[in-house]
Amino acid sequence: MNQQVYGKSFGQNPAENYQRFFVPAIGAPVAADLIGIAGLHAGQRVLDVACGTGVVTRLAAERVGAGGTVAGLDLNPGMLAVARSETSRNSSIDWYEANAESMPFPDGVFDVALCQMGLQFIPNKLAVLREMRRVLDTGGRAIVTVPGPTPPLFAIMADALARHLCTKAASFCDLVFSLHDADELTELMRSAGFREVDVRAKPKTLRLPAPADFLWQYIYSTPLAEAAAQAGEAKRNALERDVCAQWQDFVVNGSMSLQVGMTTVTAIK
Repeated sequence: MNQQVYGKSFGQNPAENYQRFFVPAIGAPVAADLIGIAGLHAGQRVLDVACGTGVVTRLAAERVGAGGTVAGLDLNPGMLAVARSETSRNSSIDWYEANAESMPFPDGVFDVALCQMGLQFIPNKLAVLREMRRVLDTGGRAIVTVPGPTPPLFAIMADALARHLCTKAASFCDLVFSLHDADELTELMRSAGFREVDVRAKPKTLRLPAPADFLWQYIYSTPLAEAAAQAGEAKRNALERDVCAQWQDFVVNGSMSLQVGMTTVTAIK
């Protein structure tokens, strides 16, 4: 059964919606940047932490080739199911359903550990970073990307979610952009035992769908889906009217332009 919102159909599985909507608009462009920064080469052993539906993982596999190995790790079985379904059978990727705070790998088995837009959601960030360092070989590299601060487009949505749905829904938007301070990231990496920590923030321009399309695509691709489904039609209608009226300022030729800061941390074991 699908969710019907203003004639648009969204599957009940947020992971499938995430792959269908979020990845093309946001996940894939950011992943391409991360892979470019990582500078992977043939034969390397790569770990993708909080891999989701595997957009970074698959790009890494292309770079390291048949002589390399790639592992994607995530706690969400639904995300991993979609990741597997999107991956060719002859791929060198191994998928692991596990907590990033306690990874199922021996010490020193990877050359590179990646994490795209996932660290901010993990309660014990230091434990995850220590695990990333543990599973890296001596001289191995960790590369982490996080978004923030909250761009105006998402601040509008968070405010409207608080008014029309609930404060818990609004807090999800805040959490997405909660980890971007350079000093905080540097301290986390150093406390985890990494050296040569380098933190760089750059603006990223993303082209998003039209306001109503993006609003519901984002909501039904994230944990916000449950709150929206429970809210009832009247509240959903009010939310759309409110958000879309304010998002008109971001519309260019029928789609929206999102300016978001992306912070990338690189460090060495």
